[in-house]
Amino acid sequence: MYKDFKISAPFFEVGPKAYLYGEEMLKLAKVIDKTAMKYDVDVIVTPQYTDIKLLADNTERILVFAQHMDSLEVGRGLGSVLPEAVKAAGAVGVMLNHAEKPLTLEEIEKTIKRADEVGLGTIVCADTVEDVKKIAMMGPNLIVAEPTELIGTGKTSDTSYVTDTIKMVNEINPDIMVLQGAGISNGNDVYNMIKCGAQATGSTSGIIKAADPYAMVEEMLFNLRKAWDELHK
Repeated sequence: MYKDFKISAPFFEVGPKAYLYGEEMLKLAKVIDKTAMKYDVDVIVTPQYTDIKLLADNTERILVFAQHMDSLEVGRGLGSVLPEAVKAAGAVGVMLNHAEKPLTLEEIEKTIKRADEVGLGTIVCADTVEDVKKIAMMGPNLIVAEPTELIGTGKTSDTSYVTDTIKMVNEINPDIMVLQGAGISNGNDVYNMIKCGAQATGSTSGIIKAADPYAMVEEMLFNLRKAWDELHK
C-alpha cells in the first residue's frame, strides 16, 4: 500500500474507458473537477493513457489514475505500460484488474508492489466476496467491489454484497477503502449505495451515455454528498 496516497470518503470514480479522449475528455474532466470542488468530494478519473498529462495539467481536484499498467521494470517491453511512465505523466494512481482488463492474482500482487515502489495509489477491482478477500490481503489502497455480471446493466449490487465485502475488507485491513461499483445509473443509485454503507461508488455508462453527461455528474455528486452527510452528521 502506497502510504502517501491520500483520498477521503465519500469519493467517486468516473471511468470513461474508451468512450472519450482528447478535448472531449478534458471538457468532461473540467466539469467533474468543478463539481468535485463544489461538493468537497474526491473523484478518481481514469482517462486514456494519452490523456493523463492533459488532465493532470488542467484540473485541480480530480485524482487522475491510469486505466491499467504492467509490472515490468525500466528496459525492454515494447507495447507495455511502464509504471514510471504513468507516474511521470502526472497520474497519482492506477486501476487494476477491471473486468475488461483482467489480471491473474500473481500479476495483481506484482503490479501493486510496483505501484508502491514508484509512488502510485492502487484501486483494484474484484468480483466475488472471495476475490475481494484475496485482493485485500495484497494491500492495495482501494478496492472496487463490483460483480462483473452487473457492469453496464443498470442493476446495482444487493445490500448483502455491499455489507459483506465492506466487513471483509475492514477485518483484513481497515485502511483499505471500498468502492461499490456496477450498475450505477443515476443520482438515486448513488444515494442508495452510500446509504447502504459504501464509502464510495462510481459510474461509466450512467454518465457517458446520459442525455446530459454534465448534468448527470452534478446529480451523482450531489447525491453522494447528501447521502454521506445524512449518515455521518
